[in-house]
Amino acid sequence: MLYLPVPQTEWALILPILMVVLSGIFGLVVEMVHPKRDNNLIVTASIIGLLMSAFLLAVQFGAPPIRSFGDMVLRDPLALSMQFIIVIGTALVILFSEAYLREKKIPFGEFYPLILWSATGAMLMVSTTNLLLIFVGLEILSISLYVLAGLCRTEERSEESAMKYFLLGAFASGFLLYGIAFIYGATGSLQLESIATALQIGNPTGRTLLMFGLAMLLIGLGFKASFVPFHQWTPDVYEGAPTNVTAYMATVAKVAAFTALFRLLGASTGLKEFWVPVLGIIAVLTMLGGNLMALRQTDIKRILAYSSISHAGYVLVAIMAHGIAPDKVGPNAIIYYMASYTLMTIGSFAIVSLGARNGKESTSLHDLHGMWQRSPAVAFCLIVFVASLIGLPPTSGFWGKTLIFSDALTAGLTPLAVVLAVASIISVYYYVNIAYHAFVPDGTDADTARMRPGSLALRSACILCAAGVIGTVIFFTPFINAFGAK
Repeated sequence: MLYLPVPQTEWALILPILMVVLSGIFGLVVEMVHPKRDNNLIVTASIIGLLMSAFLLAVQFGAPPIRSFGDMVLRDPLALSMQFIIVIGTALVILFSEAYLREKKIPFGEFYPLILWSATGAMLMVSTTNLLLIFVGLEILSISLYVLAGLCRTEERSEESAMKYFLLGAFASGFLLYGIAFIYGATGSLQLESIATALQIGNPTGRTLLMFGLAMLLIGLGFKASFVPFHQWTPDVYEGAPTNVTAYMATVAKVAAFTALFRLLGASTGLKEFWVPVLGIIAVLTMLGGNLMALRQTDIKRILAYSSISHAGYVLVAIMAHGIAPDKVGPNAIIYYMASYTLMTIGSFAIVSLGARNGKESTSLHDLHGMWQRSPAVAFCLIVFVASLIGLPPTSGFWGKTLIFSDALTAGLTPLAVVLAVASIISVYYYVNIAYHAFVPDGTDADTARMRPGSLALRSACILCAAGVIGTVIFFTPFINAFGAK
């Protein structure tokens, strides 16, 4: 009789992911049983499920790195930290979504299961070094976002953004699959660690295949991360999609893409003479291009879209530093910066969502006028987010950029560190312009103002994000000790 060995499994590794999946299933069942009613039960269940997932992740911090499920699922400081950021970021987006969706006249209960399942795809991507599982996670993440981007089904702009995102996303997935095929052909394995092993053998044909595979993977992930010149879809999709979906795409989706790229370059140190000059040029174009293009914008969502492109360039510098000198540069900079970026970006888009009234949405800079009169707390939070996006002390954005700057110098990327500083100076103009418009008197009463005062949930989301931006500075050392690599 043939006995098949049963692999040992560590269920703690996937329990946080399962909790998010089950929360989405519960939300879908509630929507099926009580359709077209208020979504308060779904919102509450979703946030509770995410908080329980965060708890299951928190109890694993400090545990030794292990692999399970046939070496496909990995637990290490990077995986735990990024999953935690994904879960908290998703919870913050859900927190301010219900009031926004009702003002937009799209209070569809299926929004919550879709965003939860998208988060599970992101969690899979950051907790593996298996190329096939990275692809599966990316598709789970993306398919939900294709639907969510077109949630405003009566708006041509929303439908256009969903179609653009779908077509370019499918295009990027094709590059990713071709890259995986090339790497598998060169190594005979789907594990990223096999790249270093194949390079040590010194087979010229295998090296050529690896270079082609790496190039295609970089193109595929470059689309997802909005690197220049793969960024063309970003401003249009961010502007057309519902603002809460845009907040999610700009943060959680990018956390997953950056983590996959971080692991890919860390395993491809032997090919750094190939990818360092290419990614160096891309990083410069992304940092400068994103900021320069943002200077001409008058729509807040487009400004933040180009802002997210420039921040992608900053993170790319940190990823390159690790890939060049993995023994000297760890994941602390990218973990801290992504936590900070997620908080300040979600908070900023939550404030932009105030422009939704009676099925329409106003997102121009002039629509911010009078915010300090109607919502002083929200206006103060906006100042905190703007200061952090610029990188001013004492916000977490300053310390995040400082960590990236230090890692760049350590890895010998001094020119990129200088460009990072110059790009941050350029960004001051349009960020300060956002804050300025929030403190211009509106001249109208609250009933005719284009931005509503904001619900309790939205104010709570803004305050939590602002508290996180400041709190990660006050508790900088405990944060690094808990979330960073030892």
